[in-house]
Amino acid sequence: MNNRYDVVIAGAGPAGAQCARDLAARGYDVVVLETESEDEFPRQSNKSTAGTFPSMMAAFGIPDDVVMQYTDTVVLESPTEHFVQKQPGAVLEFADFKRYLVADGREDGAEYRFDARVAAPIMENGEIVGVTYNGDREVYGEIVVDATGPAAPLAKKLDVVDLKHENHAIGIEYEFEGIDIDRPGFADLHDAMMLRLDHELAPGGYSWIFHTGEDTAKVGLCYIRNEQYHQYGREDFSIDDYLDHWIDTDPRFENATRLDGKMHRGSAHIQMPGQLYTDRFMAIGDTVPTVDPLWGEGIHKCMKSGRMAAAAADSCLKHGNIEPTAENLEVYETLWHRDVAPNVRARLLMTKLLYIAPDERYDRLMADLNRLDDDTLAKANKGNPAAIAKLLHIDDLPMLARFAKQEFSVGDLL
Repeated sequence: MNNRYDVVIAGAGPAGAQCARDLAARGYDVVVLETESEDEFPRQSNKSTAGTFPSMMAAFGIPDDVVMQYTDTVVLESPTEHFVQKQPGAVLEFADFKRYLVADGREDGAEYRFDARVAAPIMENGEIVGVTYNGDREVYGEIVVDATGPAAPLAKKLDVVDLKHENHAIGIEYEFEGIDIDRPGFADLHDAMMLRLDHELAPGGYSWIFHTGEDTAKVGLCYIRNEQYHQYGREDFSIDDYLDHWIDTDPRFENATRLDGKMHRGSAHIQMPGQLYTDRFMAIGDTVPTVDPLWGEGIHKCMKSGRMAAAAADSCLKHGNIEPTAENLEVYETLWHRDVAPNVRARLLMTKLLYIAPDERYDRLMADLNRLDDDTLAKANKGNPAAIAKLLHIDDLPMLARFAKQEFSVGDLL
């Protein structure tokens, strides 16, 4: 078995697998180390609602046969109001999607080692030169990439990321059948991805229904243990309890049943990214906190980060005489801030404002969105200051003032 590669990637999620696809297509020797067994992949890491948009499908050549349902609209709900925006999208079968990325990379020569739990970096002269996995196994590379998500065993030990517990978001999702998709009194969710802002259901977060065809849908919620979680949350409730509460109280689920084997859990961090790279090393995907506003499409961001890392690796390796030092890998950070998460501070501010606003403010937001032009929310989601300003009111100032004492200020919008 080969023990030396151009690039070693830890993690076979969308970021790691896409990075491997791009590198293998360029002719590099690349190996991906994945914790799960090949027979069960993906099981534990099947952690995404897998809602995406045509731009991702086209940019990365994703085939139609990994799509559960194409959608026509995005719906936002508050406790008493809703907003509908025309927006073509796709709900992926996430397991099929991940298996496709692996198979496609393998066709170009990427090697995958399953049942390979990465433990630590191998260091020489203060630089990473490889990784250990499964105890005493070793593999070496000119460049090492951590795509393991919040676990980040390599990035943490290299002090590249600092994931804060107070910024940790957790989520749970089930797939259901028998859902009343067009229940009177609610928005029509046929061919829609719906996100609901309602602290009774998801304090400090949001819940969702993604239509997957006929009377089936992905249903879940996520939240951060932030101040709104502590203000509105119930001490005796786990995240499973919140989902059960929603199912029990929303009439759309009166005749719904959970599909066996279709439960997913996940986590991410909502915070400013720190360092993205060091000598011979890059962190990609959810290993790096990526700003994720209301429908920030995490899959697309992970895929983009994998592609940017592959481009940075190529810029060093293709000439054969450029060392992948931190200085020479700096292009990755430039590309990341340009293409993966532009306007990062303003977009993170909007994200946090959405999570801490009270329920009555969510109702008012829906009314504003229905009053304003159709692309206001899309622009605000991208961090456009003028669009964000349109969604703010004078009585939001006390809420904004809290950020002046934290890492953000109103000046971040300017």
